[in-house]
Amino acid sequence: MSTTDSSAAPLLPADVRDLLADRIHDVPDYPKPGVMFKDITPLLADAEAFGALTEVLAGIAGRLRATKIVGLEARGFILGAPAAVRAGIGFVPVRKSGKLPGATLSQAYDLEYGSAQIEVHAAGLAEGDRVLVIDDVLATGGTAEASVQLLRRTGAEVVGLAVLLELGFLGGRDRVERALAGAPLEALLAV
Repeated sequence: MSTTDSSAAPLLPADVRDLLADRIHDVPDYPKPGVMFKDITPLLADAEAFGALTEVLAGIAGRLRATKIVGLEARGFILGAPAAVRAGIGFVPVRKSGKLPGATLSQAYDLEYGSAQIEVHAAGLAEGDRVLVIDDVLATGGTAEASVQLLRRTGAEVVGLAVLLELGFLGGRDRVERALAGAPLEALLAV
């Protein structure tokens, strides 16, 4: 996998960057012909790589003085929950519509061919919370943008968004940076 430095990417030590990049595998023609899927499951299966990723994400949360980490369904849960535990702060999931019990806030957003909706527990975040949003991949930015809008409606302050991998050729960065309104977008790796 080739990685390029994104201007907004944190400075990762070369050995950590290489460790993470080496554990992300390309899967050609998945989920359809012509698509090169970036599979992070080998990274998750490697305790050293997953531990290094957790440390980096927890470090970002600490640097931004986050009081909660929000993980986006579903791989954002896998990356965000251990980072929250390591950082000593709470974890809040943002889920697809209809997956959370009790009172929720929701945000609709457009997809390439249709629309979708995400939700968060209405009481999961409050005014004064400083939230770091974590996901695995930044592609077109639709889910991340909708999440930022949703989280702001809770009264929480979104202090940044961190992703393992940015697919720069899909142009999601501009969209998400507009939504973040000055808060940092940190991609650990970019292609």
